[in-house]
Amino acid sequence: MKLKTTIAVAVLCAATSLTPVINAPILSGAALAASQKTGPQVTSFTLDNGLQVVVIPDRRAPVVTHMVWYKAGSADEPRGASGIAHYLEHLMFKGTKTVKSGEFSAKIAAIGGQENAFTSTDYTAYFQRITPEALEEMMRLEADRMENLVLTQEKILPERDVVNEERNARTENNPGSLLREAMNAALYQNHSYGIPIIGWKHEVNALTKDDAIAFYDKFYTPNNAVLVVAGDVDAETVKVLAEKTYGKVKRRAEPGERMRTKEPEPRAARRVEMSDARVRTPSFSRSYLVPSYYSNDTNEAEAFDVLSEILGGGTTSRIYRQLVVEDKVASSAGAWYQGGSLDETQFGFYGSPRNGKTLPEVEAATDKVIAKLLKDGVTEAEVKRAQKRLVRSSIFTQDSQSTLARIYGGSMTLGSTIESIQSWPDRINEITVEDVNSVARKYLKLKRSVTGYLKPETAAHKNEG
Repeated sequence: MKLKTTIAVAVLCAATSLTPVINAPILSGAALAASQKTGPQVTSFTLDNGLQVVVIPDRRAPVVTHMVWYKAGSADEPRGASGIAHYLEHLMFKGTKTVKSGEFSAKIAAIGGQENAFTSTDYTAYFQRITPEALEEMMRLEADRMENLVLTQEKILPERDVVNEERNARTENNPGSLLREAMNAALYQNHSYGIPIIGWKHEVNALTKDDAIAFYDKFYTPNNAVLVVAGDVDAETVKVLAEKTYGKVKRRAEPGERMRTKEPEPRAARRVEMSDARVRTPSFSRSYLVPSYYSNDTNEAEAFDVLSEILGGGTTSRIYRQLVVEDKVASSAGAWYQGGSLDETQFGFYGSPRNGKTLPEVEAATDKVIAKLLKDGVTEAEVKRAQKRLVRSSIFTQDSQSTLARIYGGSMTLGSTIESIQSWPDRINEITVEDVNSVARKYLKLKRSVTGYLKPETAAHKNEG
C-alpha cells in the first residue's frame, strides 16, 4: 500500500484533567506540513524489541511532549466486547507491580507535568507534557505500565461505573451525539466503525477483568507501539533514554495484521430521524462512505481534502454561500472529510435551518449544491485556492509542539512514514480539477449515504414513542 497521511488533529480536552478523551481523531482538512526545508528535522529509529521512536526537536521552550501510541482502537475489539479499548485506557492508571494506583498521576503532578489519554477507532494514546529533566522518569513510568499493569476486581468494577458516567455525559445527555451514533451504525453495516468507541452500554456492563487483560496482553507490546518525543530534546539523548527504559520491555506478543471485516458496496440510501425534547436547534447532516488516506493506494484522499475545502472551507465555500448567503435557508452549513482512518471513512455535509425554514429546505438546498457539482464540476480557480489554503494551514501547525507530536504519532501509527507525512503539501498541490471531479462523481451517490434529521420533540412525537 502506498503510505500516505492526513493531517489535522482534534483538540483534546485540557491535559490537566485526567478525563480520557473518546475519539480524538486525525481529521483531514487542516493539515500537517513538516517540510524538511522549513520544519523540524524529524528522525525515527526502532529499538530491538520493535518499539518505533520518533523525535521532533523544538528548542523554543524547555518543554517536552511525550506520547505513546498503541496500534489498537475500538475497531480492533472482539465482537461482543465493545468498549474494551477505552475501558482499558482507564484501567492503565490503576497501578503496576511497583507503582500504586493513582501514583502515576501523582508523580507527574509533583513535577508540574500534565497528562491525559484518548481512544479512537484505530489507536489508543497516552501523553504527558513535562520538563526535559523529567523525561527519563516519564519514560520509566510509561515503560513500566506497558508490561506490568496489575488489575483486580476491586479496581475494575468502580472504573466501569466511571465509563458509564462518561457515556451518560458525552452521549446519552447529548442528542447530537446520539444521532451521530445512530448514523454511524446505519452507514457501517458490517465494519466495526459502526460501533461506538465507548461501546454499547449493555456490552460495557458485561466486560470483565479477563477481557481487559486479554486486550492488554495482545496489543500493549512494544512492537505494536510508537513513541513520540517532541520538544527540547535531541535524537541522541532520546535514543539513550529509550534504550535504558523502553528497551527493557519484553516483546511479549505478535498482534499481526489488523483483520477487519470489509464494508459491502452500499446499495440503498438510509435515513435516520431523531426527536428529542432537549433539542433547541434542528440540524441536517449527511455522511457518504468514501476512501480514507489508508484504504487504497490512489490520490483520492488528497482529492477529497481539496473538495472538502471547496465545499465547506469557511464562509467563502460553496455550501455556506449557497445555503446561508444566497438561499438564506440555513443559519450555518458546511462540509467535512475525515481522512485519517485506517479503513473506509466519511465525507459529510451539515446545516441548521434559519428561523422560519425547515430541515427539508436545508436538505433540498444541499442537494442542489451537490447536483451542480456533479453536473458542472469544480473550476481550476477553486482548486488552486483550496490548495493554497490547505498548504498554508499546514505551515501553521508547525507552531505547536503538541500538535506536531499528535500528527506524527497518529499518522505513523496508521502506517505513514516521515517522508509521506512531509510530502503531503506536494501531493495536495498535484491534485487536478479532473481528480476532484472524479471522486465527487464516483462517491457522492445517494446510495452510499446516510441522512440524519435532529428535531425538537413535539406532542405528536411523544405519542409515536
